Amino acid sequence: MASSNCFVLALFVALAFASVDEGLAARHLMQLPTLPPLPSIPGIPQQPTLPPIPSVPPIPRIPKIPTPPPLPSIPSFPNIPTTIPSIPFFSPPPSTKSP
Repeated sequence: MASSNCFVLALFVALAFASVDEGLAARHLMQLPTLPPLPSIPGIPQQPTLPPIPSVPPIPRIPKIPTPPPLPSIPSFPNIPTTIPSIPFFSPPPSTKSP
């Protein structure tokens, strides 16, 4: 347990000295004379002008399709009866009498 406390204390001391060095380095950088101006960037070369696009000829018109003659009339079908005719039933045969 005591060794971990010593390690933490040594870590804090190391960080304290490290931050002092960073502060001094920053101060030295701020005291340097200003940097010379950057050279100007050359402009982007202009592309040559392109010739105009030729005009497209007009699209030919589609001729109108003639309308077909009217269809002949369909003959009418005879009516189908919807009722079912009744089926006649014969009377049952007479029963035979047995003694």
